Amino acid sequence: MRALNLVTLFLIIVGGLNWLLVGIAHFDLVAVIFGGQDAALSRVVYVLVGLSALWQIMPFARAISAGEPAAEANLANRR
Repeated sequence: MRALNLVTLFLIIVGGLNWLLVGIAHFDLVAVIFGGQDAALSRVVYVLVGLSALWQIMPFARAISAGEPAAEANLANRR
C-alpha cells in the first residue's frame, strides 16, 4: 500500500508541475513528451494522474478527520 501511495503522490506532483507550466508558459510538457494532447500515451498519463488524485483523497480525508498532529504521529509510527 505504501508503494501505491508513493506512486500516486509522484503522479500528482507530475500533474501539478505540468499544470504550473500550462498556466505560466502555455506549455504542456506531457503533450510534448508523448506526442500531443490527443496522443494515446498522453491520455494515459492524464488518466493516471486523475486516478492518482482520486486515490489520494482517502489518506487526505483520514488526515483531516484525525487532525494534523494525529495524522503526523500516525505517519511516523508506520515507518
